[in-house]
Amino acid sequence: MPRGRYSLHDPHDRTPLGEEHFHCAPGPSGWRYVSQRASPSGTPAGSVDLAVDDHGRPIRLELHAGDWQVRAAALNGVTWVRTDPTGAHATEDNAPAHAFTGASPAFLIATARLLRLTPAAPATRIRLVAFTDPVLAPRTLDQSWALLKREAHATDNGPLTVDEYQVTALDTGEQHAVHITGDVVLAAPGMELEHLETPPSAFA
Repeated sequence: MPRGRYSLHDPHDRTPLGEEHFHCAPGPSGWRYVSQRASPSGTPAGSVDLAVDDHGRPIRLELHAGDWQVRAAALNGVTWVRTDPTGAHATEDNAPAHAFTGASPAFLIATARLLRLTPAAPATRIRLVAFTDPVLAPRTLDQSWALLKREAHATDNGPLTVDEYQVTALDTGEQHAVHITGDVVLAAPGMELEHLETPPSAFA
């Protein structure tokens, strides 16, 4: 069960946005990621609890940011309930999308797991619903993912396979690289792995 800490920052000017302390693990029905987020001052800033099935589909997502909360799952596309700070005006919505995304590294791992790309294969288009901080506002977006290369790196615990993805925002054409090993993101825009207590889990 990997445990560790990501640092979060603005991907454009690298302004620190805090940290995400996480643990994750594959299980008999898929994979689960749980984390607590902290602001740059160290105060609690929210949490992520994501579970996906063996195919990478989100079977449960619970997000907290400030007083806002989202509960979501893959249902008729994807469906979610977003609760306002007072709890008096919860709204339910649905979108014809494949999965969810957001500021947490959990979503990158889940998307890679869902797509199951092979090196040098054509890029694959995917529609996602993003929940953006600080109020978890939903936004539907389209991306394309391509697995550029897969390399094995020698470590004290044996070879570590690192996948390098190219992710393209189809509305702007902006491209960026995402590096993943197992169920841990090594680096991506806005996030870096700062500490890892145990080796990443390998998906079958």
